[in-house]
Amino acid sequence: MSEAPRPSDSTCWTLIQSAAANPGDDRETFARRYVSVVRAYLAHRWRKSRLIEELDDVVQEVFMECFRDDGVLDRIQQDRPASFRAFLYGVTRHVALRAERRIGKQGERQRGGGVEADEFESEDASMSRVFDRSWAITLMRQAGGLQEERAAQDPRLRRRVELLQLRSRESLPIRDIAKLWDEDAAFVHKEYARARADFRSALCEVLAFHYPGRTAAEIDEKCIELLELLKS
Repeated sequence: MSEAPRPSDSTCWTLIQSAAANPGDDRETFARRYVSVVRAYLAHRWRKSRLIEELDDVVQEVFMECFRDDGVLDRIQQDRPASFRAFLYGVTRHVALRAERRIGKQGERQRGGGVEADEFESEDASMSRVFDRSWAITLMRQAGGLQEERAAQDPRLRRRVELLQLRSRESLPIRDIAKLWDEDAAFVHKEYARARADFRSALCEVLAFHYPGRTAAEIDEKCIELLELLKS
């Protein structure tokens, strides 16, 4: 389960600033939260290359770039991009290009030749889509984690989380869940609607964390964009 954003008054930028200043838990939280996005992008970028053997090292390099002295996190106040997604994508792509140039030069000094960076740059459109889809999946998982945290102390909310899992992971029809729970199907339908609303609320909170300063209407639009991206 992906770690849910908290506290409610924090944002992705305050997390970054804290991670830049503190070498401990905040950096671990930052890396843990976004490692799947970075890994998915690099794995797709290098899926047909021997560079895939360098995947683990370069994933670590992305976060080292963020955390080193005078690294990208130290410069965000002066050079903040339009969104955190754009920030993370830019850092990951920069480190990938740097690794390709470095490893390519190493290969040129060995038998068998090197690796050309241009081989990867031509795929940027598809790679951006891979990054965006992984980004969407990560935010959805964070929303699920937040919903589960909220439900931890409330039996009714826990049942709704279970209902969503039965519908999404096991693809059980409502009528089958009603039989399993020994409940009226109409009641389970209503609970399913409430469970979806609970998840939407959690997703909006996750999006507000990543898109601070946006209005409620703009966050709703981001929700729609995210869900549409996952359908594509």
